Amino acid sequence: MTTTQPQIGELLAATVPMVRTLNLEFLETSSERAVLRLPDQPDFHNHVAGPHAGAMFTLAESASGAIVLAAFSDQLSRAVPLAVRAEIGYKKLAKGPVTATAELGRPAAEVVAELDAGERPEFPVNIAITREDGAVTGEMSIIWTLRPNA
Repeated sequence: MTTTQPQIGELLAATVPMVRTLNLEFLETSSERAVLRLPDQPDFHNHVAGPHAGAMFTLAESASGAIVLAAFSDQLSRAVPLAVRAEIGYKKLAKGPVTATAELGRPAAEVVAELDAGERPEFPVNIAITREDGAVTGEMSIIWTLRPNA
């Protein structure tokens, strides 16, 4: 089964309520890269009128989930993708809409080879959060696993 960009966005919006709550926009989703946008919404601002840290975390985590689904959609019948741990660094003040760009930190083929060998592979997804002017406001790394079905 091939999962396309609209299908991944619709799937995440249908199964992850925070994606709907924050009105995340799926700009690009492929097995190489996922780009999501958090519109500027006063209801999700912090004390300096920028997007709240929790909203930016959710944006980045959602971008990582989108690339994981795109890269491993053909493995979902035998394994469940799960986030294992995450680390985020807030670098600059974010104002206005922000965009998260996620990329796999290892080739998908390596991860699938470990799954084929009966292992529970772990792999990083790296995400950059940027303002409209291109400045990086945050960086996040999430370690994901593909947990084999019992």
